[in-house]
Amino acid sequence: MALIVHKYGGTSMGSTERIRSVAQRVAKWVRAGHQLVVVPSAMSGETNRLLGLAKELMPDAAAGTPEALRELDALAATGEQVSVGLLALALQAQGLQAVSYGGWQVPIKTDSAYTKARIESIDDTRVRADLAAGKVVIITGFQGVDAHGHVTTLGRGGSDTSAVAVAAALKADECLIYTDVDGVYTTDPRIVPEARRLSSISFEEMLEMASMGSKVLQIRSVEFAGKYRVPTRVLSSFTPWDIALEEEMRSGTLITFEEDEKMEQAVVAGIAFNRDEAKISVIGVPDKPGIAYMILGPVAEANIDIDVIIQNVSHDGRTDFSFTVHRNDYARTMAVLQSVVMPATGAARLAGDAKICKVSIVGIGMRSHVGVASTMFRTLSEEGINIQMITTSEIKTSVVIDEKYMELAVRALHKAFDLEQPSA
Repeated sequence: MALIVHKYGGTSMGSTERIRSVAQRVAKWVRAGHQLVVVPSAMSGETNRLLGLAKELMPDAAAGTPEALRELDALAATGEQVSVGLLALALQAQGLQAVSYGGWQVPIKTDSAYTKARIESIDDTRVRADLAAGKVVIITGFQGVDAHGHVTTLGRGGSDTSAVAVAAALKADECLIYTDVDGVYTTDPRIVPEARRLSSISFEEMLEMASMGSKVLQIRSVEFAGKYRVPTRVLSSFTPWDIALEEEMRSGTLITFEEDEKMEQAVVAGIAFNRDEAKISVIGVPDKPGIAYMILGPVAEANIDIDVIIQNVSHDGRTDFSFTVHRNDYARTMAVLQSVVMPATGAARLAGDAKICKVSIVGIGMRSHVGVASTMFRTLSEEGINIQMITTSEIKTSVVIDEKYMELAVRALHKAFDLEQPSA
């Protein structure tokens, strides 16, 4: 008998019919002798609906005071509370014992960063007692409780993080992330129809893919899986619920922690992309110690995340400094630079481009193979695509290019690295 955590996304919980299907799938695992903890998201579209109501009453609530953010969390958390209650009833209708808990009841303890809280600890006592009594335990995803007893949420995609964190706390045998895709692909099949589903991917590759724009798993859930070595599988909730258990256990994509010889043969595992980026250049700043902090310090103080950074070679004592931010933060970043950074640095001018994207190749095989980056650059050159910025890590190379070339770049790179071909 194994202890398994199931996580179901919003589309999987999108209607009573789909919730009944989830209950039938869970019941199949329980009747096979496994202990089950289930972490569902809110029903599809429900969180957006709730936050939309809040915006009607207070348009700037999301950028407001801690008090306003606290109320947004209290509101948004109700979506998952509906899901766990409905799923518990559906399981009871299947003849199983089931109990639902809000994150605050477990409790899942977080810090007080409302709308983007981070998990600090999970008390597993109550859950283990219920499992020992033969119950299916259902826990709200996406939320927890801070030291003051206030409900907090973990940010968009936080249910993935909740599920992996619960699996880590319980030392579960495996965490299964059920979603609307049947695994991790070499790239988005909507852009490259020949994209291939990977039967396994290393934790490092999955972390890079998630951080570079792959939407299959939320990055913090991958970080949790790696830190606590939680075996995690991504698979589809839209396969028939009565699929043979042995087949289901082998389906999807397994995130692994061992780099075997077969994995080493795949130089590049996949192509990730992110179109939600904007580039900003501070031109003609003095080339002196501390200038990077003078530019990026005020941006960080405004709670804006920075991605790619490039500083050009100095000419006549001046240089250009470029970086990228999320496109949603573009206007706010430009305002901070214009009002604070430009007067402080004496920069010549400010330039911005909100129509760029980032395309990345990812693979642990890049550690032991030469010429991977040059193949990427040659491929883009042959397609007439200009590279604006480059950043690398041990297993990743990313380029910033004009957004209009994104799909062409992804298709060309996928073909150049033979990713449509099954692994040897």
